[in-house]
Amino acid sequence: MTSSTASSPTTTQRQLTIRAAATGAVLGTLLVPCNVYSGLKIGWSFNMSITAALLSFGFWNVTRRGLGETKVPEWELLENNINQTCASSAASIISAGLVAPIPALTLLTGQTMSWPVMSLWLFAVSLIGVFAGLALRHQMLVVQNLPFPSGMATAETVRDIYAEGREAAMRVRYLLGGAVLSAATKLFSDFIYRLPQVGPAIGLGAFRLPTVTTRGLGFLLDPSFLMIGFGAIIGLRIGISLLIGAILAWGLLTPWLFAQELVPLPTGKQTVYGNAIEFLLWPGVAMMATSALVSFSFSLPGVVRSAVAGVSKAFSKTSSEHQVTISSKLLVAGFLLAATMAILAQTIIFGIEFYMGALAVALTFVLAVVAARVSGETGIPPIGALGKVTQLTFGFIHPTNVTENLMTANVTGGAAGQCSDLLQDLKAGLLLGASVRAQAVAQFLGVFVGSLAGSAAYLILIPDPKTMLLTEEWPAPAVVTWKAVAELFREGIDAAPAGSFAAMLIGAGVGVGLAIAQQVLPTKYSRWCPSAVSLGLAFVIPAFNSISLFLGAGCAALATHWAPNWSRRFILPIAAGLVAGESLAGVASALTSLLTGG
Repeated sequence: MTSSTASSPTTTQRQLTIRAAATGAVLGTLLVPCNVYSGLKIGWSFNMSITAALLSFGFWNVTRRGLGETKVPEWELLENNINQTCASSAASIISAGLVAPIPALTLLTGQTMSWPVMSLWLFAVSLIGVFAGLALRHQMLVVQNLPFPSGMATAETVRDIYAEGREAAMRVRYLLGGAVLSAATKLFSDFIYRLPQVGPAIGLGAFRLPTVTTRGLGFLLDPSFLMIGFGAIIGLRIGISLLIGAILAWGLLTPWLFAQELVPLPTGKQTVYGNAIEFLLWPGVAMMATSALVSFSFSLPGVVRSAVAGVSKAFSKTSSEHQVTISSKLLVAGFLLAATMAILAQTIIFGIEFYMGALAVALTFVLAVVAARVSGETGIPPIGALGKVTQLTFGFIHPTNVTENLMTANVTGGAAGQCSDLLQDLKAGLLLGASVRAQAVAQFLGVFVGSLAGSAAYLILIPDPKTMLLTEEWPAPAVVTWKAVAELFREGIDAAPAGSFAAMLIGAGVGVGLAIAQQVLPTKYSRWCPSAVSLGLAFVIPAFNSISLFLGAGCAALATHWAPNWSRRFILPIAAGLVAGESLAGVASALTSLLTGG
């Protein structure tokens, strides 16, 4: 699909029906834990729009055949769009802080939140993002006609589903097959027989470390289909970058740190990962943060042009599009209500001064414009970079207040990320001819159920963050990054391990250099330029995770080379199934352990 013009609305089609909203809410509730699980594992989440569209199509088609076509009406395209919008909004709730500032706050201060309080916080942050997205919709989607790649891909997939029903059914089967395989493997390993990690124990004579082997460093094959699935989604360039990062961090730097006695060798119950991560997180975070900020800076000219064009057009009552829009008065009233709710939540829950909370909310809309512009052009919301902007801002204002540093950034980064995610769904709706008002209702419902389900999933998976996070099982790389920035302001660089400042400078230099190269080199070269964010990520996750992600990316690349048509149709459903299956099984396993005391 090359055109991004809106489809004319099909007035006879159902849209915001009870079953469309209910289907989206149920699927969103099921898919949220997948993103929480993967976010705590590798710091990434998965856009669930296409997954929700395929699952709902398969479910209602099977139901219609089973109960009879006269009893169950056809599951129509725009109903599916409302379902997909709701489910996607729910699944994107992790951008509201679940896998980054919230656990980082617990690690630094010990403060935890109950399920109702955490749900309220997530909803308050996300609500600002919803209203910001709706306010920016006309300017970003209609006036500037930004591509929003994920939204375009979703619209194209939904159209394909209804144009080729047999093809859609096959995609659903592949998705469910991947989910069953992944879930069965995870449950078998958790409850029947622990599947071992496989790899040789090669000594490190060159570093004179008789007690450390390649197995201890994490160079293993891990039986995780989730990582394979994510690897297939991220692509070969990112996969290779992760492998290079793992070799540099765990194959070269870690043994050198042990040999130089900059990091103590593990004894007793200590692990290589647990000891080395205290040092490696600094160059890793520096690489990720500087790369994200430099890449973000390249998007600023476009943001300025957008501002010159007039953000006020977002509230325009006149439009050449067919869909009925939402009045500017309602948007302004809604945004003010959401802003008040977020300010009060910061004050009551975290004790943040009212004026500081108000400043965070004021920054939110500015950064939401930036996030929307970047996401609209690249498909990637710069949540990490925007969070760092706020952390740096409030870090200079109140350098020792880690709660303020983390949770104000949670508001701005989380709401801006939610805004950019929701604009992808609004783009799909625009292309399919959906009602903006119907999509808005679906988004509100989605963030509501997502807040409830997401906080429940987090509390079930991580009942004790202080002992469970930043381990081989739960590396939580996003938590590492947010925690490190807050610690840096509170304690200063002297609190970091010896030698880590030099490592940070090198990491920052690599991050800046690769980010600039990615932007200025011709495409034929830049597509092979390593990703600094992925290199940095490999410094803070176990090596076996990077290896599995690389294998998934490699398998997908080979399949695309040998069978491009088959790969275009089925790799994404298979990968989505692998991610969803292990994630849901992991949540089920954690819930079982919680209930049985195991």
